[in-house]
Amino acid sequence: MSAPHRTAEEIGRTAAGPRPVPSLGTQRAAADLSHVDTTLSNGLRVLAVRKATVPLVELRVWIPFAGDGELHPATAEVLAETLLTGTARRDRIEIDADLALIGGDLASGVDPERLAITGTSLADGLPTMLDVLADALTGASYADAEVERERERLIERIAVSRTQPRTIAREALQKHRYGDHPAVREVPQAEDVAVVTPEQVRALHRASVLPRGSVLVLVGDIDPETVIGDLEKAFGGWSSDRSAVRLPALPELTGGNVLLVPRAGAVQSQIRLSAQTVSRTDPRYPALQLANLVYGGYFSSRLVENIREDKGYTYSAHSGFEFTDQTAVVNVDADTATDATAAALMETRYELARLGLVPPTADEVESVRQYAIGSLVTAASSQGGLAAQLAALAATGLGAEWLAGHPERLAAVTAEDVANAALEFFAPKRFTGVVVGDADVLAPKLTALGDVTVGEPT
Repeated sequence: MSAPHRTAEEIGRTAAGPRPVPSLGTQRAAADLSHVDTTLSNGLRVLAVRKATVPLVELRVWIPFAGDGELHPATAEVLAETLLTGTARRDRIEIDADLALIGGDLASGVDPERLAITGTSLADGLPTMLDVLADALTGASYADAEVERERERLIERIAVSRTQPRTIAREALQKHRYGDHPAVREVPQAEDVAVVTPEQVRALHRASVLPRGSVLVLVGDIDPETVIGDLEKAFGGWSSDRSAVRLPALPELTGGNVLLVPRAGAVQSQIRLSAQTVSRTDPRYPALQLANLVYGGYFSSRLVENIREDKGYTYSAHSGFEFTDQTAVVNVDADTATDATAAALMETRYELARLGLVPPTADEVESVRQYAIGSLVTAASSQGGLAAQLAALAATGLGAEWLAGHPERLAAVTAEDVANAALEFFAPKRFTGVVVGDADVLAPKLTALGDVTVGEPT
């Protein structure tokens, strides 16, 4: 006879009540890494890590790529789109064919802070991937036809992107926080992209695609000691006495009014709040990280429980950190229906205040601690996840040691530490931000809440 069917609820209960959730095992480091962290003769920092779970290699390159010229954002975007479309040695088809033969790929993207290149290949194909990459870094041709083709595609994508509410909200938040700082120009204007020439792209490459001050991360089935010599050989022709251009320091956020950005006829609003915090190297960061999780950093957070689960104001609410060079802010995001926007903003601020005045309980702290450590270990368990984490850390001067030691730092945080971090960093007065939506409907209620001003239409 087959066993009788039991529901999940029946399985989860006993005669004495719900089955207790098993306790987690002993905490361990995020990664036990055999690695080399060094700087090549050309000034390129290399972090090579052995993780031989599968016969693959993940590559990440991070090149500081700031610029203050009017056309820099547009030119940088075209450069990123055409960097891998041809060199003096290979055309686009030959690049694709060489990478296909090693089960590999390379891709590039750019933002106001950096030019990023990601890649993967079979482990025995790493020399080929490095050769293709070095060829592009030293000899990308930016052929006229390739630049023209990618420029037109980019114009179309920008036109679509600029109609998206999330893009509009992000740009409004950046301008409100940082004014005319270069970091604000994340999406170039289509009209600027239209006038970018191949020669301008080539000139930007010569001026800014530089090894000194840049970072290369390799994670996979490699010998870290041996691969350094391979990298010296592969990138021997990529050199300069100048350093890659870092983004100027961001202004520190001091809190202030929330700006209502009018978007006529919008049926949904975007709430974006932001406050200054501390970098990963600050002793308060582990406690701050746990305080953020309690507030809005995961699905069981107070913010989600309030404005999503209890009141249904939003489908998605979240808070998290944004790191730029040596600075950090915490952001709070929520998208709401227009008629729920004022109430959602009020509850969002209420939860900020409550986090400091009614600090997280010992159970809440332990729950988010287990989540933080488990998430870190899980993210570092794959080659791609580990490479992404190390690249983000290396860009701010950190490395594998910080990652390996972070679970221990989280384990040492006390409930009192979290309470102190909540009171210091999550006070509502520390936050500024924007609400993007239909101002004709929103303005009366939002301004009645206080500390909200009405801006110019988008």
